[in-house]
Amino acid sequence: MAKLPVDPEKLVADFGPHLNYTPREGYAGRDEPDKSVPTHCCFCGMQCGIKLLVKENRVVGFEPWMEFPFNEGRLCPKGVQRYLQDNHPDRLLSPLKRAEGKGFEPVSWDAAMEQTVNAIRRIQEQYGKDAFSVLSGVSLTNEKSYLMGKFARVALKTKNLDYNGRLCMVSAGAGNKKAFGLDRGSNNYSDLKGAEVIFICGANVSETFPTLTYWLWQARDLGAKLIVADPRLIPLARTADLHLDVRPGTDSALYGAMLKYLVDNDLLDHDFINQHTTGFDATIAAVKDYTLEWAETVTGVSKEKIRQAAEWWGKAKTSFLLHARGIEHHSKGVDNVLSCINLVLATGRIGKPYCGYATITGQGNGQGGREHGHKCDQLPGNRDINNPEHRQYIAGVWGIDEKELPGQGYTAYELIEAIHRGEVKGLLSICFNPLVSLPNNNFVREALEKLEFYVAIDFFLNETARYADVVLAGSLHEEEDGTVTTAEGRVTRIRQAVTPPGNARTDTAIILELAARLGAADKFSYNSSEDIFNELRIASKGGTADYYGITYEKIEKNMGVFWPCPTLDHPGTPRLWEDRKFATPDGKAHFNPVNYRPPGEVTDEDYPVVLTTGRVVSQYLSGTQTRRIGKLVDQFPEPLLEIHPELAARYGIRQREKVKVVTRRGEAEFPANIVATIRKDTVFIPYHWPGRKSANQLTPGTLDPVSKIPEFKVCACRLEPSGQISQPGTETAFDSI
Repeated sequence: MAKLPVDPEKLVADFGPHLNYTPREGYAGRDEPDKSVPTHCCFCGMQCGIKLLVKENRVVGFEPWMEFPFNEGRLCPKGVQRYLQDNHPDRLLSPLKRAEGKGFEPVSWDAAMEQTVNAIRRIQEQYGKDAFSVLSGVSLTNEKSYLMGKFARVALKTKNLDYNGRLCMVSAGAGNKKAFGLDRGSNNYSDLKGAEVIFICGANVSETFPTLTYWLWQARDLGAKLIVADPRLIPLARTADLHLDVRPGTDSALYGAMLKYLVDNDLLDHDFINQHTTGFDATIAAVKDYTLEWAETVTGVSKEKIRQAAEWWGKAKTSFLLHARGIEHHSKGVDNVLSCINLVLATGRIGKPYCGYATITGQGNGQGGREHGHKCDQLPGNRDINNPEHRQYIAGVWGIDEKELPGQGYTAYELIEAIHRGEVKGLLSICFNPLVSLPNNNFVREALEKLEFYVAIDFFLNETARYADVVLAGSLHEEEDGTVTTAEGRVTRIRQAVTPPGNARTDTAIILELAARLGAADKFSYNSSEDIFNELRIASKGGTADYYGITYEKIEKNMGVFWPCPTLDHPGTPRLWEDRKFATPDGKAHFNPVNYRPPGEVTDEDYPVVLTTGRVVSQYLSGTQTRRIGKLVDQFPEPLLEIHPELAARYGIRQREKVKVVTRRGEAEFPANIVATIRKDTVFIPYHWPGRKSANQLTPGTLDPVSKIPEFKVCACRLEPSGQISQPGTETAFDSI
């Protein structure tokens, strides 16, 4: 067998203690795998390259894919162990139906499909087409995202379709469209290495996107200054040049004050502003009173830190600003995003080498999944479902009359509200676990109980699927061919490594059969994922997310292609806006005035502490996959209440003491983890767990008025220590941080 292209000792050093890698020759008695399949990780938007080792149609391990240009073989703890879910005993191997008094029992595909289609027809005949709804997921490939949008609108003929990217990237998308006319980060991440200043806003990169950290260290080695804005002293902030410990919900005040400092000290790119932007005067007028002293009072960040951040940003020749859910999960998430973009535009550092702006995508296909049509307000190519020309074009691609194309429906949380009040009676979900991931989940549970029929497509019986009438056993990431679009905007290939086990089917096969049984077989006559992608290419042509020039062959040859790529001979676009022609109607980038307003819920005497939520390194989103991987569970087996020593002392809270956290929605109990790495007025709970361990029992359903993203990051609470120390054996490695 060929040797690995690197020394094993260097490999272990590069990957860290989670890898424990040995060349395959070292396993005495172990058979050689049948094949090694280059593909991508199934988790976050980095979509790191990985090679899956397959034996007898089972994934049995992995090798680093050293040649893939983003991660170059590096993987995080989740990526290293992702393959362990493939053969988990919880894997759904056949369709299930609810049996009264018995839970679920296996059923034939024909019976499951017949029950599902009969229920859909009954509900739509009785209540109307829009009474049946769809919730989709952005762990799906581009092909399946496109398919779900078309299925809902052509086969089901319902307007009520949305996706779990509504909990992830929609504030970033709305801000990008307002400012640039196009929803994608401006640069690939290799541009980070030449930036003099890197500003990370609300992104716990080291834990949630660990392989991106490599590019930050490259920049640091070359002398870059790193600024991190976050309420917690996250791992990345511990080595940053400047940490802005912003009070949750006050982000736009911080960035607005920095913008005013740039103006007052003439740290602006006047040529860029005058020639390539609009709206600057109105934007400056909105922050005219944002003094450093005012910002210190509002944000809790010292005025000296704010001044230093603004000076470094303003005086740099090259810079890169990145943000993620920390500034987006707010009832004013779009405002926060626009405040960041205003800083970038004011200094003109965009569309040039080592000068950029990027939104770090949280979910596996969070970028591609928000481009091709399973959002309630969107059609493929990132077209607007309310635009007559856009509707006409897509209707033509799909072979239907434009009048048959439904209009805009409810967003994800609004859909739950519609179910709750009886307006929506049926639901199909795929790779979405709203009972864990949506806010105010006791309200979500009540809605699920009101549904007349619910069918879930998934590969594990997640917490939400337990409320289903029918569960259709679907496919894992590596069980179908397809493409995903990384956080950089790079379209990459997902290669089928194995076929679904038992009597499970691919998600695509399930949807195509449902469409056929609903009478739309002629509109869904695909023979492969590549057939679907080729139709997606046509559907996206001329849209802002133009994939027309991208083919499977081109992706293979180049290890990915950056969109937009409008023609077959186009090389793709790793760096946007180099020609200074933005995708707005006037061709200019738009400043947007932002007036600071408080979060939807503020503290008071009854609820005096701010609760914020987020992720930990060993878990992913609702935990459906990572909570089934033993070593990841061992690393962080339960959610802990992160609390500052001074706040803990005020309440008499001891390490590992169970503390009841009470909000206006409910209450839940968590062991305390006393750390000096969080603000003294704030507590933090990770959200990856269900039931009594769910942080989202507590969070509000307040939505951003533009993006309709929930405000997960700011919640008023009170703390009630129980006096009981949690049982021995549940300690984690994080207790001593």
